[in-house]
Amino acid sequence: MMRFSALVLVLPLFLLAGCSSTRDSHPERTATEQLLLSHAADKAARSLDFGVAPGTKVFVEAANFEGVDAKYAIAAIREQALRQDLALTDEKGQAEAIVEIRAGALSIDQRDTLVGIPEFDVPIPLAGDLGIPEIALYKNDMSQGVAKFAAASYGAKDGKLIAVSTPAATSAYEEETVLLFFINWSDDNLDRPED
Repeated sequence: MMRFSALVLVLPLFLLAGCSSTRDSHPERTATEQLLLSHAADKAARSLDFGVAPGTKVFVEAANFEGVDAKYAIAAIREQALRQDLALTDEKGQAEAIVEIRAGALSIDQRDTLVGIPEFDVPIPLAGDLGIPEIALYKNDMSQGVAKFAAASYGAKDGKLIAVSTPAATSAYEEETVLLFFINWSDDNLDRPED
């Protein structure tokens, strides 16, 4: 009888050990959101081929480049120009070629799936609301940073097209999964620079 009583007391503690909580972020955007965007931007920038001869003095025209974290993305594209052995100049008049960049996408997609009962409140007369926690048989939360960049290179003097870089959409993801209330795991590709 004593063993059964001990088991009844220990079992709820074991079930509660699988619970976790997440603290809301105080900044406007979380670090994970920033990492998703910057990782996708790095990948999109690395996919660009400006088609300009190495050693050419280029001006990166970013007037039409907009989006969340646009400054980071522009810096990643400038880095890619340096990797292609182009000489960057901040003076448009000194450039031999202009590389005009644009963003087709630079944002985050989110997808949430729940099989179970979502969190809800039960009104209690004269006492307020009683919060009933979420009961998840299966839950999957996916956040994906998406970036798509393109570039057109043209001569600074004659304005003739040199090359166009075909845009390719790239992404970074973070995924959290819960199975049978308290079994949970997560996956992401934020620490994999080759992705």
